[in-house]
Amino acid sequence: MRIDKYLWCIRYYKTRNVASTAVKKGQVKVNGSVVKPSREVYPMDKVVLRKNQIDYELTVLDIPESRVGAKLVDIYRKDTTPKEAFESNELLKFAKTHYRKKGLGRPTKKDRRDIDDYLDESE
Repeated sequence: MRIDKYLWCIRYYKTRNVASTAVKKGQVKVNGSVVKPSREVYPMDKVVLRKNQIDYELTVLDIPESRVGAKLVDIYRKDTTPKEAFESNELLKFAKTHYRKKGLGRPTKKDRRDIDDYLDESE
């Protein structure tokens, strides 16, 4: 089965087009090498894919006939992603919210003047 179709079947990507695009961008490696979307996947292949700033590590256990339900995904793959990958993603979320609250966007003109006044006072 093609790697893009496999990743779609085991529900890592919502559509085959998104899966194919991710493979073309080099976000998917099979047995340590970057592949094309047409690359065939076989049982016991090691797949590493980068999605949402997390490197997922998978081992192909079996090839599904078609897209499977969420409860049946573990039959076809073994997830060996280290927990540190998820923890670092949580820390990244906290780092973003520390500087500026979500939804406030770029500094306004008033914010910029306040920042400039503060920097002038400290000098």
